[in-house]
Amino acid sequence: MREGRSASFYWLAAFFVAFVLFLYGPMIAIVLLSFQGPTGGMTFPMNGVSLHWFGKLWSGGGIVDIKSAFSRSLQLGLVVMALTVVLSTLAGLAFRKKFFGQNLLFYVTVASLIVPSIVTSLGIALQFRIFDDAIKAYAPAFISDEWTTGMGLFSSALGAHLTWTLPFGLLIMFAIFNRFDGRFEEAARDLGATPWQTFRHVVLPIILPSLVGVGLFGFTLSWDEIARSSQTIGEKNTLPLELQALTTTVTTPEIYALGTVTTGVSFLVIGIALASILLLRARQAKQGSDAGKGML
Repeated sequence: MREGRSASFYWLAAFFVAFVLFLYGPMIAIVLLSFQGPTGGMTFPMNGVSLHWFGKLWSGGGIVDIKSAFSRSLQLGLVVMALTVVLSTLAGLAFRKKFFGQNLLFYVTVASLIVPSIVTSLGIALQFRIFDDAIKAYAPAFISDEWTTGMGLFSSALGAHLTWTLPFGLLIMFAIFNRFDGRFEEAARDLGATPWQTFRHVVLPIILPSLVGVGLFGFTLSWDEIARSSQTIGEKNTLPLELQALTTTVTTPEIYALGTVTTGVSFLVIGIALASILLLRARQAKQGSDAGKGML
C-alpha cells in the first residue's frame, strides 16, 4: 500500500511556490507590462498587446539612448569577463605553490567582498581625483585643454568591477585546482612536455568548462553592477545606471521594455555559457572514450 503525503509536504510545497513567486513575480510582471499597447500605462490591466515600447526604445528618441548605454555596458562586461578569466586562472595556478605573502594577497583579494560596494567605489573615485590633481599640477603638458579626469569606462570603472568579479573567480579556481589530479601533469612531464605544453594540452582542456563559468560570473556581475559603477564611471553611464536614474521620472512602459531587454541579455549569456559547458564536457567524454578504445 502507498502511504499518502503528509500535511507538512503540502505546507512546504506551498511555501516553496510562494517563495518562487516572491523572487520572480516582479520580473514576470515587468516583462508582461513591457508588451503594453501604445496607450497602455504602468500598471495592470494591460491595454492591448504590442511591441510598441520596444520599438520606441530602440528608435533612439525615447527616454534614454539605449544603443550607446547598451554598447558601453556590453563592452565593459566583455573586457571584465576576459580579464577575470585570465587573472583568475593565473592566480589559481600561482596559489598551487607556496610563496611569500600568499595569505596577505588572498585576504586583500577577497576583502572587497566584505567591504560595502559603495565604499569601494568611493575609494577608487578618491584615488582618481588625487591622480587627476597630480597630473594637472605636475604634468600639464601631457593633457589637453579639454581633459577633465582620468575616470572612465576602461580605467576607474574597469578597476571597480574587477574588485567585484576577481574574488569570485579566484574562489572558483581554488575549488577547481583543489580537486585537480596532478598525475596528469606528471605524466605529461614524463613524456617530455614543457610547462607551457602541459598547460596548453593537459590542464586547460580539463578546466575549460569551469573557466566558462568564471567568465559567466565576470560578465553577469559587471552587466548588472550599480553601486561600484555609480562613483567611478565618469561622465557617461552604463545601462544599469541609466535604468536606475529613470525609475523615479519615467511615466511610460518604456522603462519596462528596457528592463526586459537587460534581463534578456543576462539570460542569453547564461544560456550560452551552460550550452558551452555541456558541449565541452561532451567533447571531453568523447575524447576519453576514443582514447580508451584506442588503448584496447
